[in-house]
Amino acid sequence: MTQLPENPWEWSEPQWREIVGRARAGRSLAPKSWPGGARCAVSLSFDADHETIPLRDSDQSPMRISQGQYGNRQGVPRIRALLRKHGVKASFFYPAVSALLHPREVKEVADEGHEIGIHSWIHEANTKLPPGVERDLTLRAADVLEKVSGRRPVGMRTASWDFSVDTLPIIRELGLLYDSSLMGDDDPYELEEQGEPTGIVELPPEWIRDDAPYFNFVRFSALRPYTPPSGVEEIFRAEFDGALAEGGLFLLTMHPHVIGHRSRISMLDRLVEYMKAQPGVWFGTHEEVARWCKEQAG
Repeated sequence: MTQLPENPWEWSEPQWREIVGRARAGRSLAPKSWPGGARCAVSLSFDADHETIPLRDSDQSPMRISQGQYGNRQGVPRIRALLRKHGVKASFFYPAVSALLHPREVKEVADEGHEIGIHSWIHEANTKLPPGVERDLTLRAADVLEKVSGRRPVGMRTASWDFSVDTLPIIRELGLLYDSSLMGDDDPYELEEQGEPTGIVELPPEWIRDDAPYFNFVRFSALRPYTPPSGVEEIFRAEFDGALAEGGLFLLTMHPHVIGHRSRISMLDRLVEYMKAQPGVWFGTHEEVARWCKEQAG
């Protein structure tokens, strides 16, 4: 990586162009229609972080760790039951440590036809890692998920969407179909690296379509964000309605230890019921969405 002047206003044009071009939104991969002639695609995803958030922070508190364990004990069972009820397949992204702590869960989720994707080793922040460490951890994580789930992952989501300057080369080395960490559009697009098309599909998430910013509660923080489930439901519905009107993708990111609580899982149940009731809506895993977009683009 090029050594830059300390002040950004001193960067030369080639320097800031290189920074901007490392992982850039290229051609749109939004298809003219979705499978079966559907007008809109819905792709539900769950980042099964479980105990890895406090572990990542070197936090040995049994209280904080128990919050993550809730995702395994209550969150995932409720999510799986909801998905069975509606006949919907989803994508589950696991940190490798989470998968090693709960291998039976991962196997059962995979056996039900849901996708298992890469989501770091221990929910580490990629931009804070020493050189070379991100690559080692990501490759090891892919191996763990393949062993536990029985299938090699084809996509990834970086932990906390922390996409470093080394992440895209690692994705290319792994030969992944897609990434879901960057936010350059509402709909799928092809990732470019320094103006070169990579063939990798980006399925863009967004904080507005994530449960954690609305519900997370940090005990010893002055900032304690909280939105009632009804408020979050209103926001998610509006985002879906917009995707339906434009014929695009509604991608929703959730966490079992967050969305899995009683008052919140019922909100998700209502949301899925609402989306299913609209004409021309197709539900697919991230892998299915990425493959369809890539095939349609030629």
